[in-house]
Amino acid sequence: MEMPLSDRTNAEHDDLTLILTWIKQYNDNVKDVLEESHPKNNQEIKELICPLVPLIRDLSKTLCAKLSGTTETLRTTLHMLKEVQEKFRDLNATNDYINYLIVVNQILGDTERNLKQSEEHLKNIHVQSKYLVDENHKSGAGVKIAYEGIDRIGNNEEITGTIESAETRGNTSHEEELATNEQGDKPDNSIISNSNNNEDETNEPEMDKDSMTEEHGHLKNRNTSCEQEINPQPEQKENVLELSGSVDTINGTSHSDERLLDLEAWTYKEYTLQDEEMGEERLACFIKAPSSILQKLQCRFMDDISSLVVSDSEELVSNVLNISSLDDHLKIPFPISISIPFNSHYRGSYKDVMVKIIDEKVQSSYLTPNSLEGHHGEYKGSFAEVKVYKLGTFSVVSCLKKENVTVLKKGLSLKLSVDSRISLNYPPGCFSSSVIVQFKVQPIDTSLISVLKAKHDIYHPVVSSSPIIQVKQPSVQAFHKPVTVFLPCPPNPEKKKAGDDAENKRAASAAASRTTGTHQIRAVSASVRKHSDNPSEFMKLLALKEDQWIVLDDIVVKNVQNGIVSFDVTEHIRRFIVVRLSSAMDNTHLISFIQSLEYAIYSSMVNVVLYRKNDNFNKVIVKLVPSKELNWEISALIEAGYNGPPEPSEAIALQEGDQMHFRFCGNIAASDNDGKESGKTFKLTFHSQRMQKKYLDLRVVDEFGNYSSPHYKGTVVFYKISREEVIGSYNTGLSTDNYIQQRTPECKLSVTLPKVEKHVSRPSSTKLLTLAPGDMLWDSVLKWVSQELSEEDTSELLLSLPIHRSTIQIVRLKSPDNLTAQIYELLSLWKKRLPTSTDKFRLLARHLHKSGRSDLVDEMKVKWEPNMRGLPAM
Repeated sequence: MEMPLSDRTNAEHDDLTLILTWIKQYNDNVKDVLEESHPKNNQEIKELICPLVPLIRDLSKTLCAKLSGTTETLRTTLHMLKEVQEKFRDLNATNDYINYLIVVNQILGDTERNLKQSEEHLKNIHVQSKYLVDENHKSGAGVKIAYEGIDRIGNNEEITGTIESAETRGNTSHEEELATNEQGDKPDNSIISNSNNNEDETNEPEMDKDSMTEEHGHLKNRNTSCEQEINPQPEQKENVLELSGSVDTINGTSHSDERLLDLEAWTYKEYTLQDEEMGEERLACFIKAPSSILQKLQCRFMDDISSLVVSDSEELVSNVLNISSLDDHLKIPFPISISIPFNSHYRGSYKDVMVKIIDEKVQSSYLTPNSLEGHHGEYKGSFAEVKVYKLGTFSVVSCLKKENVTVLKKGLSLKLSVDSRISLNYPPGCFSSSVIVQFKVQPIDTSLISVLKAKHDIYHPVVSSSPIIQVKQPSVQAFHKPVTVFLPCPPNPEKKKAGDDAENKRAASAAASRTTGTHQIRAVSASVRKHSDNPSEFMKLLALKEDQWIVLDDIVVKNVQNGIVSFDVTEHIRRFIVVRLSSAMDNTHLISFIQSLEYAIYSSMVNVVLYRKNDNFNKVIVKLVPSKELNWEISALIEAGYNGPPEPSEAIALQEGDQMHFRFCGNIAASDNDGKESGKTFKLTFHSQRMQKKYLDLRVVDEFGNYSSPHYKGTVVFYKISREEVIGSYNTGLSTDNYIQQRTPECKLSVTLPKVEKHVSRPSSTKLLTLAPGDMLWDSVLKWVSQELSEEDTSELLLSLPIHRSTIQIVRLKSPDNLTAQIYELLSLWKKRLPTSTDKFRLLARHLHKSGRSDLVDEMKVKWEPNMRGLPAM
């Protein structure tokens, strides 16, 4: 009788698990041998290698069978989707659904091509392993080649992804759902797609002892026939050569093109790039590959698209780095190793460091770093090192840790590793088959709740909350039995403090009355209350369904013990939280509180700092500084030679990937290091763990402007652009200036530049003219008047004198700090423009009288008028 499909699938799954387990064990043994300074003899090496050849062959056959079946299934699905797409077009469906089907069509088409390439790659590995082991086993090289072949199979993500992908890719579609977009189940046209999240790992099923013994017996049989497989007959050897394709002969030994690269020395190469802001070289990454390949790879920073890199709950901790090939036809012997430097300030049990990859189709995937600490030459610090199988755009992000658990039909009781207080109990028969469930935990800082309560009185009943739990599992798998969830939710600290005070009072009264009877002491001790369900408190469960928070009033949340609550759910909830209330609260207010709390979790308070260089006011720095680090950052800027004014802006709430765009207005403009025009809009992208800054050069727009001030004045206007708006602008190709024109600024900072006295150089051949007696007398009068006038008197006098405004501005620019010189030059210009026959003395007296300085007129008549008589008219 034919084996049922489910049993046959489980049997294949167990066989694949056993093969991978044994390969890993023998792989470790071979690795230990290679790392020894004195290798063992050929006979012992042969004994270690013998089991690997048939295991690799079995693995290749099993994976090829699975990939062939999956390819056929995808081909059929692709054909059906095309028909559905045509139907949708016939029914005048919306463009959103058509676009979604087109994206799915492209993804499935790419998957089909990758599967075909993977199948061919596995066949080549199987064929080459036989031939290469036979050619090199005498010199011990076969050990290294077999080990590299195993390493390719174990790590190649394009062929097998992870062990989880190799085990589950041929099963039902409920496991594919875990690799869908991180944003939710509905179609998402966002530029960032998380459909290829390769970092998820599953727990392998445990193997019983009987199956291990049986498999061990098969391995013994393989060992007995291993000698024959390593020494094939001449006819078999010729067939192998025909299958392996074109070969080259080097030193009498045949090698394929791929093996030529493998035999070349692999080494690390340091890639440094010019920092446009600092004007110096900065480390970009280290790449390990053959020397000939390293010479044809190039790196460049792409920090301008950092808003597109991060998604919800992620924080960028490195530069955005693009790695590409200078030769489009370059054959790279993947996998190659890439080490990216990063700096993560906050690490904890809830956070994980991952390498995020964005390919040319702007699709994202994740890789778990092999290590986070490195030492490359003179560089020592945090390096995220990964093995990659394709080039693209790389960055290191800090994200919530994902925990994958396989729930079997027999049920499971588990505690999450990120927080042991969070546990779930899946009873036997909860699922009809094994299900992979993924958990993420977002902790809630109690200070956030306090801030929200202080800002909004309607949130006052909120006492505390549990972490936000995110659960992802196949939606087709419904609960057949309720699942019990246990969460930490801190009790009311005020009630606990009141209880402690009551206990202290009772203890003091008991100590004071030592003559009290035994029955009274028992009564006092019995009255001490334990922490349990408080009838005056309420606990509410809120869940996110269809991208909206709702209150599940039909689910009862109970206190299990102090600070731990539990409840039962009968259906899958994708995202949920428990809130403890001191009194009843309206559901609309409670939902508003959760929305505000969720926004506050992913937001940071930031100040904008614009400081000038102490020795050159034309050079400024603009930074986005978290408010909690403001004092330290200002001290660092002062030490670096920068200072205000202006003072830092008020705190602004920004989320990861949000941008601050700013422009210079007024009589001051700016340009960056690329020398672009000063009318440009500058931008800074906020990342909580990466300090963003901009160095600018200031210049005056109109040197004759701001005539009434000793400084040139300007204003810097800042606008906030959210990450969603940046992504939308990227998708539509529209400029973000459209958003700026439609909103009010977040803040404004005033900036000034001092006016500098200009020295006019005259030719040395200029002849000094001798002044006539009348000119010398008038020069003395004007100097005397200039010395007697104050700044207010000057303003009144200039209103009376017929002097153009532009002339006054020019004179003030010549002597900005010398009022007497300004008045003297203006009076001299006024006198020169008067006709010769004019009575200048009487006219000057009239203007002084209008300006309110009649006293000067009287004194001038006594002191200078007698000398004016008898002089010719001037």
